[in-house]
Amino acid sequence: MKFGVFDHLDRGQVSIHDHFENRLKLAEIYDRAGFYAYHIAEHHGTPLGMASSPSVFLAAVAQRTKRLRFGPLVYTLSLTHPIRIIEEVCMLDQMSGGRLELGIGRGSSPYEMGYFGVNAENSGKLYIESFDVVMMGLKQRVINFEGEHFNFKNVPIELECVQKPTPPIWYGMSQPHAVPWAAENNVNIVCNGPGAPVKAITDRYKEVWTAQNSDAQEMPKMGLGRHIVIAETYDKAYALGKKGFDKWYQSLQHLWRVNGNPMTKYAIPEDYDAAVKGGIVLVGTSSQVHEQLEREIEITGVNYILTRFAFGDLSLEESRFSLESFESDVMPAFEQSAALV
Repeated sequence: MKFGVFDHLDRGQVSIHDHFENRLKLAEIYDRAGFYAYHIAEHHGTPLGMASSPSVFLAAVAQRTKRLRFGPLVYTLSLTHPIRIIEEVCMLDQMSGGRLELGIGRGSSPYEMGYFGVNAENSGKLYIESFDVVMMGLKQRVINFEGEHFNFKNVPIELECVQKPTPPIWYGMSQPHAVPWAAENNVNIVCNGPGAPVKAITDRYKEVWTAQNSDAQEMPKMGLGRHIVIAETYDKAYALGKKGFDKWYQSLQHLWRVNGNPMTKYAIPEDYDAAVKGGIVLVGTSSQVHEQLEREIEITGVNYILTRFAFGDLSLEESRFSLESFESDVMPAFEQSAALV
């Protein structure tokens, strides 16, 4: 079991300058603590995400860390020219000595995509063509491509990645029917929401992947996102979690509500009690969070946990306490369990 971090970089109560600096301070702790990777979101025009240009923020992460892997989860390919993505990916991978994890996606908010002139009718084709061009540009030095939206003839690619043929690829997954492409192409996946639907996805992934790979190969990561708050008592952790979660969910729904169309079928419920009871938000003392996390891993069948310690209006000190408690008490417990197997 490996642990990573997912961060929307959603707006809190401090200035944007302090917001970025606080997240970089936490990244230094992720690095020291031995987390596998730090994944950040791309959002536009919403308090849900302040890293609207993920590469800019990740360039700072590259300089503030030594071992921690990092990357966008995801680059919204339908909103950015693929040549720009290729160049930024190569730069980040080189600047970090080969630590980039490359998340790709189509985009989930019609309002954010609409700001860029992208809609449901053209986003799918844009995404597919952009993905094909990006993969081509990461693997070879010249791009020749003819599509509906992009046409390139003998376009030179001067930059290249440290990792060959590409950095590890990541994709958000919510339905089992989308699994075969990811499993057949060794793409890492990330899931959110209740455990049972996630189990259907991981079971299908293992089935497809095992059918074409030997046991000697390491299976790609099947990730599960979970908000985590640790405190000296359960009641204190519960109260802190509610404060952060309610603010985070307000940001999550912001554009949808402004446009009179609040989300009703999102994988994570808005009701905080339901999210806690459903194992989506893990709160309590270190030992209680360890027990809750063990249960979620068993239910879902994942092999990678994307923790969320900083969200909503949790302060740097509150997030850091959860993080450092997790580092000192929870992660070693999983290591000890693995050693006994």
